[in-house]
Amino acid sequence: MYIAKAMLNKLEIQNYILIDHLVIDLSSKLSVITGETGAGKSIIMGALGLILGERADSTVCRNAEKKCFIEGSFTLTNKAQYKPFFEANDLDLTDEIIIRREISAQGKSRAFINDTPINLNELKQLTSQLVDLHQQFDTLTLGDTDFQRTVIDALANIQKEVTTYQDAFNDWKEAEKKLETLTAQKEAFDKTETYNKHLLEELVELNLKENELEEIETELKFLENAVQIKTQIEQSVLLLENSDHPIVQQIKQISNTLESITKWQPSFETLLLRLKAAQIELADISSELSNWQDKIDFDENKINSLQERLSLGYGLQKKHKVQSTEALLLIQSNLEKELEAVLNLDETIAQLTKQVAEQHKKVAAFAKGLSEKRNDQIAPLTKNVNQLLHQVGMPNAKIKVTIELVPFNHFGQDKIDILFDANNTSRFEPIRKVASGGELSRLMLCIKSLVAKSVDLPTMIFDEIDTGISGEPAKQVGLLLQNLGTNRQVLCITHQPQIAAKGHTHLYVYKEQNGTQTQTHLRALSTQERVEHIARMIGGDPPTKSALDNAKELMAN
Repeated sequence: MYIAKAMLNKLEIQNYILIDHLVIDLSSKLSVITGETGAGKSIIMGALGLILGERADSTVCRNAEKKCFIEGSFTLTNKAQYKPFFEANDLDLTDEIIIRREISAQGKSRAFINDTPINLNELKQLTSQLVDLHQQFDTLTLGDTDFQRTVIDALANIQKEVTTYQDAFNDWKEAEKKLETLTAQKEAFDKTETYNKHLLEELVELNLKENELEEIETELKFLENAVQIKTQIEQSVLLLENSDHPIVQQIKQISNTLESITKWQPSFETLLLRLKAAQIELADISSELSNWQDKIDFDENKINSLQERLSLGYGLQKKHKVQSTEALLLIQSNLEKELEAVLNLDETIAQLTKQVAEQHKKVAAFAKGLSEKRNDQIAPLTKNVNQLLHQVGMPNAKIKVTIELVPFNHFGQDKIDILFDANNTSRFEPIRKVASGGELSRLMLCIKSLVAKSVDLPTMIFDEIDTGISGEPAKQVGLLLQNLGTNRQVLCITHQPQIAAKGHTHLYVYKEQNGTQTQTHLRALSTQERVEHIARMIGGDPPTKSALDNAKELMAN
């Protein structure tokens, strides 16, 4: 059994046009609203429109000293469906949500969901899922191809098949996008492959080692100053050991002198030890300097060789706009990886091309299955809707359903159009172009009554769906509305007693004059009040006995 996903429990209106303060409690089934022309039914619909996100101005404020306040309370039975919206807008999701609009006398408007401010676009995004509002001359969902496809899919009961198709379609598109990326990458590689090979060959030929250029630079500075360095070392060794008064020998003499007096002062032993250590260290330094003196030579050939290698390295650094050996080695590694990837890319592209073709074949098969099941529903849908149109007072009206193959999309490859002919002219046109407000509402009612058990419909509101009908057609419209209201919330504004009699709840709108002020009121009618009111709708005021009997019969049926 269908369970309504959301229900409008209560509508509260304050300081709005002719309404001072009004609280409307609504049934979970079919609620009918009646009243004399001009009593304020359209005002109530206007107030409802405001909490659904319609724009307003300061003229709606009844009392310019106060703000206009409209609040709707909705119960959600399927919170999971609304979770993405509430998370995206950082709102708390509860079983009951309160939507409020406030309009100041200066025309400033604010909207709230559970007391959190929200803009009108976000409000409309939510309320479009909560309330399906049908008013005359509105652009209705019925003319939308997505809705028309949803109708066919619901009748065909292929929601699971559609999901399976969508999974395959998404996989195919993802693989196709990956293939396009790799193909573009391969084309880019092809354009630069020769140049990249040349760059790699230059780096491989130079065969750099880690930190090599930096080390060559240091070594060159040393070799280029070899003569001066050798001279300084010779002078240092001379002062330490080979001069007339070598430093090492002088320290040794100081040590001998100090040693002769330690017998009188033991504290001098520490100083003596430090001097001997200095003597040993300086002698060792002199020895190492002598070794360097033997090794240092000005080798012009080696200098030229190192300068040439450093020049090649610097040239590559400038070419690649880097400053170190490490950066050149990283470029070499990346070039090797890129060129290796190019070698494997052709194989990857070939495999992915095969995969895309297989997935396309699977998508085509699933889409064909969807198309077949959708086509199977055209004849029964057309027959049933045309029959219902006849019953609701449109004997010359007909629909025709066409399915056109289009490129694969998220829902298959079918473009579904429900066309309409109001006067049996055999000229079918798109619904929104040729259907009047009343025709559109009744057509929507006929279609939704067929799919109501399959499609997740929100609260449905019909404003004067009975325009241009009476008698048996009006009775049939009432029966369809009553059937829709069995498991979902339906609200209908009507002038027809045949429709008013089918309501689970009957709300009566009326005006009262209080001095110079006119106010709109609304109240729920008791069973006896309903009989009397429907009788007045049938036969006038006061109602005749036959009108009362007729009203009782309509309600009983």
